[in-house]
Amino acid sequence: MKNYYVRASRFFLPSGIENEGYLAIREGKFGAYFKELPDGNETILDYSGKWIAPGLVDTHIHGFMGHDVMDNDFEGIKVMSKGLLSCGVTSFLPTTLTSDVETLNQVSQTIGNHYQEVQGAKIRGIFFEGPFFTEEHKGAQNPQFFHDPNLDAFHHWQKLSRGLIKKIAIAPERKGAVGFTESVVKEGVAVALAHSSATYEQAKRAISSGASIFVHTYNGMSGLNHREPGMVGAAMTTKDTVAELICDGHHVHPAAAEVLIKAKTPECVALVTDCMRAGGMPEGDYTLGEFSVEVKNGAARLKGNGSLAGSILKLLDAVKNICDWDIATVEEAIRMASVVPARSCHIDDCCGSLQAGYDADFLVIDSQLNLHETYLNGISVYKK
Repeated sequence: MKNYYVRASRFFLPSGIENEGYLAIREGKFGAYFKELPDGNETILDYSGKWIAPGLVDTHIHGFMGHDVMDNDFEGIKVMSKGLLSCGVTSFLPTTLTSDVETLNQVSQTIGNHYQEVQGAKIRGIFFEGPFFTEEHKGAQNPQFFHDPNLDAFHHWQKLSRGLIKKIAIAPERKGAVGFTESVVKEGVAVALAHSSATYEQAKRAISSGASIFVHTYNGMSGLNHREPGMVGAAMTTKDTVAELICDGHHVHPAAAEVLIKAKTPECVALVTDCMRAGGMPEGDYTLGEFSVEVKNGAARLKGNGSLAGSILKLLDAVKNICDWDIATVEEAIRMASVVPARSCHIDDCCGSLQAGYDADFLVIDSQLNLHETYLNGISVYKK
């Protein structure tokens, strides 16, 4: 079925919400939206009573369904890709952890060589989370491998990945962070700030140099103090930056999430999962990188010190939580999980919205934000 119309009760279009109407699908791409059905004999997929939303975009995810990006096993990443369709995710950035140089070399090359082989959610790039961090706010990153930003190392990883690295995180207080940021941004890569004890001024310098994302805001960074606003203060007050937010109810209190969203506006907050291999799996014992993790009561924590170690969050559940906490509208929450993260990593030219000409990757949901069906390239690939 190459050409058809989708009929539904609500569409989350780039221009805003439209109630009732028809969205054309043409050769696996989005066509125009029509209020009334155009003349013709084309097939109509009738989702009356349901809503059509863009496929979600997870730009910070380490693992799912028992697999982890750092396993360096592309068969496992394929399982992740298929599994993410059940979370409403149709595009994602496999995310690395701090590790030794050789392991990062291998992971970069594996994804670069095989990323087009996935049959589920599409790999739109790689997020390098580390190794240019500092220890105080290390979280579940291994400080043994922390070091100053290094352009030669980055270029080697980028070459091995065939140019797939779209985002890299650094601590702005590390030596050479400003020069590294300026160079990498000129190459079209988004620089994010994370796992850092930086002062407000250090964070602001990095932003002035081109850094544009705060990674899992509040977590893994110097907090807000009325005399030293820190990384959190910089996240809240810098314009034209995007703040990641993990809305699982464990990483960030709903009131703190509301404060950030009000400070930044929903157009500058990207919902992410930071999900690790236990996502979609039973509670129990797992690993994140070299660390032992216990998943219990909906949270993943390091066995050594109880620190949060990623999450088991599904991105559509983050959208639900934002709405249940009454801190954003449904439209805003969906945008925060689709076009905003896509734009933050410069991949909004191919995903994140029901834009005419884009791949027809979309979701069929109901008014309670339950997922009923996921489409890729205009073809139903998941049905609950």
